Amino acid sequence: MQSEGARTDRLGLLLDQFDRAREMAQVRLTGLGDEEYLWEPVPDCWSIRRRDEATTPRAFGPGEWVLDLGAPDIPANEYAEVARQAAGGMTVAKIADDWSVSVERVEQILAHTGAPEPDRTPMTTIAWRLGHLHYGFAGGWEWTFGERRQDPKLLVDFTPSAAVALDRFWTLLDRWRDSVATVTDEQLDTVGFSQYPYGSDPDDPYADVLSGANLELIHHMAEIALLRDLWRTRFGTAG
Repeated sequence: MQSEGARTDRLGLLLDQFDRAREMAQVRLTGLGDEEYLWEPVPDCWSIRRRDEATTPRAFGPGEWVLDLGAPDIPANEYAEVARQAAGGMTVAKIADDWSVSVERVEQILAHTGAPEPDRTPMTTIAWRLGHLHYGFAGGWEWTFGERRQDPKLLVDFTPSAAVALDRFWTLLDRWRDSVATVTDEQLDTVGFSQYPYGSDPDDPYADVLSGANLELIHHMAEIALLRDLWRTRFGTAG
């Protein structure tokens, strides 16, 4: 049964999905403290760290705290996305540039016929997941509705404070949502309406970009929710 007042147009459906995901995420993140935010459930997690303590080769950020990022590679769970990009007409060179890997690595993945390789993506902290989302949405806004000039990796001043990080993140999502709500039907169909430089946005209709952004929010928030459950189970705290 259709909910009263529910929209059925494309933008309406995308906004409703975003709103519901954001509402659930905000409830799930209530009460997040600094210790839990930075908790590393296993050794060698990716997280946020002081610049002089970074252990990953491509950790980034504009300030004292940086977000871990390892050597370039494409995790096994993204092989289908690589195949989709190739099927959509992207050249191997462009795909390699989008993922910051070699052309040979992309060719190897596209030629892969056996079982997928084990996913080598490391475990992450809540701080890392939230920071990853934050710079992605900040960059998505800048390269769609902003000046389209600032590197997304330099837009977010990462912080060890859970409260500060969340306050900044919800504020950003409000700005994102307000801007997306102004998009026209024609713009939804416009290829390259977003010029976000890390990914396939410049080659996709904006409706696909928005759908992908919603999925990014949903799946990373689900991972954060699981980490909260593990923390509560291990340490017997409410959350």
